[in-house]
Amino acid sequence: MASQALLVMSLIIILGLNIFLVAHANYLNQDIDITWGDGRGKFLNNDTLLNLTLDHSSGSGFQSKAEYLYGKVDMQIKLVPGNSAGTVTTFYLKSQGLTWDEIDFEFLGNVSGDPYILHTNVYTQGKGDREQQFYLWFDPTAEFHNYSILWNPSHIVFYVDGKPIREFKNLDAMGVAYPKSQPMRMYGSLWNADDWATRGGLVKTNWSEGPFVASFMNYNSENACIWSIDNGTTTNTPCSPSGSSSSSSTSTSEWFSQRGMDSSSRKVLKWVQKKFMVYNYCKDKKRFWQGLPVECGAKKNNKNKNKNKNIKS
Repeated sequence: MASQALLVMSLIIILGLNIFLVAHANYLNQDIDITWGDGRGKFLNNDTLLNLTLDHSSGSGFQSKAEYLYGKVDMQIKLVPGNSAGTVTTFYLKSQGLTWDEIDFEFLGNVSGDPYILHTNVYTQGKGDREQQFYLWFDPTAEFHNYSILWNPSHIVFYVDGKPIREFKNLDAMGVAYPKSQPMRMYGSLWNADDWATRGGLVKTNWSEGPFVASFMNYNSENACIWSIDNGTTTNTPCSPSGSSSSSSTSTSEWFSQRGMDSSSRKVLKWVQKKFMVYNYCKDKKRFWQGLPVECGAKKNNKNKNKNKNIKS
């Protein structure tokens, strides 16, 4: 009797676990379309996993079904293992047109034993040149890690496993263009960029190591403002603390109304940038010999203003 009861209990637990997993499964094909690669991009594991493949003929890629005007989006990614030199895996937001906006995660492959470089950039009205690059503090090919973009009216924050690694503030008042009016779609891709990706193009893709595969799962766009077109007119779903969106009002308020990072998040940001940043365009005076971009001096200017206020008081 005891053994039968134990068997029944085990079956109930297994059945309950299966129901839980089905209820909480993230079906990528509901939110994402594979858009190029001629079959090299594939949904697997009942559409909860998306693999992109790169071979000598082509890479592959996907995009979100929806467009967003502000939002927080997350994706778990496992990068190409082994000798990934010349390959680039991407996860980014981008608008359409010649004066597009774009917020980039790009993972630059490397030879076996050397670390990936995480390349970030922000484009506004078709202009980028705002690169910051990082090493990661873990092996991004061994298991899945979470990469997030928070984009609201006040700032853009890049996160890795919940840790902020970069902030781009809205300094529109200082003449620095900020993405605020063009809806963006989420994209992901795996492609060959051996003309620049690894050591400036010195190391080429070793096709004998291919095909190369990067994996994506658990895409989350619940905290995002979906842009919609109704009756031939373009409108965006209200997305503010007092408005409505696809997310709950509480979580929407938290990310949408955020004007800056709290002290603990700022400490983490400083730690990451001190330990793992390998390139910062704001430090590249040789490249910007005529003067660094305006946003690079904003922090110093704010400090000077605060000092002057303290002196006057």
